[in-house]
Amino acid sequence: MNSSKLKKFFGFGPSAADPDGGEGRSGGCSRGSLDAGRRKFIGGAAVLGAGAALTAVARTDSVGSAGGAIAANSSESPQDEALRLRFKEQLRKNYRIMTDDEKRRTVERLERLAWLEQGADVEIRTTAPREGVLFGYAFNVSKCKGYMECVKACVEENNQDRATNMQYIKIWEMEPGSMSLESANGSVTHEVPAEGRFYLGTQCFHCENPPCTKVCPVGATWKEMDGIVVVDYDWCIGCRYCEAACPYFGRRFNWQEPEIPVDRINGSQHYLGNRLRTKGVMEKCTFCVARSREGRNPACVEACPTGARVFGNILDPESDIRQVLATKKVFRLKEDLGTEPKFWYFTD
Repeated sequence: MNSSKLKKFFGFGPSAADPDGGEGRSGGCSRGSLDAGRRKFIGGAAVLGAGAALTAVARTDSVGSAGGAIAANSSESPQDEALRLRFKEQLRKNYRIMTDDEKRRTVERLERLAWLEQGADVEIRTTAPREGVLFGYAFNVSKCKGYMECVKACVEENNQDRATNMQYIKIWEMEPGSMSLESANGSVTHEVPAEGRFYLGTQCFHCENPPCTKVCPVGATWKEMDGIVVVDYDWCIGCRYCEAACPYFGRRFNWQEPEIPVDRINGSQHYLGNRLRTKGVMEKCTFCVARSREGRNPACVEACPTGARVFGNILDPESDIRQVLATKKVFRLKEDLGTEPKFWYFTD
């Protein structure tokens, strides 16, 4: 393979299909071609490794193995099919610069992989933001009693790892007069509500000026038009810079391959939300994008037994969230940082 072909394969130069080198494409992707090339180089290395593995499999098939030979001309095994599909996944673009057809084919591969690797029947949507919608969230501190029903619903809706007890939502037990998360109890194990304490929930705040997206070296996380900050899990390299940059403890890292019982996998998924993840990537609350972009409330809002959570379109003057912002004295955490979170707190 000559030098120009190598550059094209690993993404360091323009191609006929992408004369700009992937820079400044649709969806607001503004990372330079060097960053894109770096990510594609990592993916390309994995692809070459997968290709070698495929060759090894083919050779093993032709000569047999101790575990039971697969005839050289037999139909493709589930393991080989999964390997082939993973191979193709390594070649795909960042979600923001995919065409509709590329998104469709990517989704089809991921749905098939979920079946092959997890035995799960899933439907992955790519529903886009709607015009005139900007999502916001409000939390009634005086109503929350720390029951954690929101946490349970979030885990189930978003296919979070059960082995490590991953949770996007944290409920903090606070002392009266304090608003410091650093001194609050974020691991409540006793009966709630406790006398003389109040409860405050946090998750990703979907900041208007999110510091997490600015530090990602490969453009794997960004803010969508409807205000939801998302992650392209297959583009994430697991550097955890975004986790360090978030002042609200809003991001989570998969230290191991997520474990979810097959009968508990939520098959109603969104590509940028609750689809199945892998070891070594960041994830976070997405305001339940699979639900919210279909006009439904996030799972945590529906599950809250006290009505402490309010969600909606802050551009709609008739929405519940706008009523809260218009009639209540609201505040946000760490407003001095200039992050402009779309997550407000209020009391009755």
